Amino acid sequence: MRALNQRLVLDRLRAHGEATRPRIAADTGLSKPTVGQALVDLEQHGLVRTTGRSLAGPGRAAVVYQAAPDAGHVVGVDIGRRVLRIAVADLEGSIVARLDEPNRCRSASALVRTVSESVERAVSSAGLHPHEVVSTVVGTPGVPDPATGTVHRAPNLPGWERRGLLHELASAPAVAGSDVVVENDANLCAVGEHALGAALGVDALVCLTVGTGIGMGLLVDGKLFRGAHGAAGEIADLPFGPLRNRGADARRPGPVETAAAGQAVVAAARARGVPKARSAKDVFRLARAGDPRALAVVEQEAEKLAYVVAAVAAVLDPRLIVLGGGIGGNTDLLAGPMRRTLAATTPVVPDIVAGRLGEDAVLAGAIATALSTAHELVFDRRGLRRAAGDA
Repeated sequence: MRALNQRLVLDRLRAHGEATRPRIAADTGLSKPTVGQALVDLEQHGLVRTTGRSLAGPGRAAVVYQAAPDAGHVVGVDIGRRVLRIAVADLEGSIVARLDEPNRCRSASALVRTVSESVERAVSSAGLHPHEVVSTVVGTPGVPDPATGTVHRAPNLPGWERRGLLHELASAPAVAGSDVVVENDANLCAVGEHALGAALGVDALVCLTVGTGIGMGLLVDGKLFRGAHGAAGEIADLPFGPLRNRGADARRPGPVETAAAGQAVVAAARARGVPKARSAKDVFRLARAGDPRALAVVEQEAEKLAYVVAAVAAVLDPRLIVLGGGIGGNTDLLAGPMRRTLAATTPVVPDIVAGRLGEDAVLAGAIATALSTAHELVFDRRGLRRAAGDA
């Protein structure tokens, strides 16, 4: 019961901000002496601190308490094909350190080592020791399988599908002392946009990320939907065009990824005689400048993405489609033709909007996911449950 009371008081402070003991008692339904004892325990273990006194109302000024944001920290990692992004945040979600660096790794072992070293540098730059990090969430392309420690369907990261690789990542010195979760990057993009971006307050949404690869994160009733095998949203595997008897190969890019991701945009531009299209970014830059051939390529890309969205919308009926990724971020050029194609394809057209978090969406989702478990982990680590039981 004592631990439960501590939890109620701490949750009140985290959810609604600083407050006096009488205010906490009124909000939680606990007696003032019970709240007072809980605050003493929480303050003793570094989870709560005083911020001053309230002068509101008659009588003696009351002490104001707040949840201590520095009682623990979390780390978010975004493993991209070209860039690694790492952020360290306190328990309020405020970023206290950030590190971005190119991903030049040519093997899985090198990438695990680089991620570990980068996290270590980020934590150190925040003035922290590794043991002060309670939760680490890593975003990666593909489908993480915690049981085997394997990432499936991640062909764009060399060697990343090696069996047991996730166990190596979780045991790396920089993160070994924290709770480590590895999650699909499109899933984290959806979580990030729902928590801080374009999908605030939307409980049925799809986050479509298009860049080097293609992926989709799904939120149903405000919760991440992973499916039975963690592969929900792996739209790269959807059939596109005539079916061929090639069999299902998890290591190759899937049909939709082959048809609509970055290399497909470049190939389509070259086929139309766009001489300056060395990357998908070049194609969209030329289209934005009015190049008719580049605009035709963009229109074609939008139609492909619309067919994918139509297939998913027919099953999930999302309220919102959030576009992200290096290609998906060009919503000003893609949304119009996507809506036209959808209107001719499906009776219900969901809203299509640009992600607000840009290249930080996966990182924001990683931090939000880490925070969802960090509060409980900090409570356990500080020994409050054990202390309450002993008392």
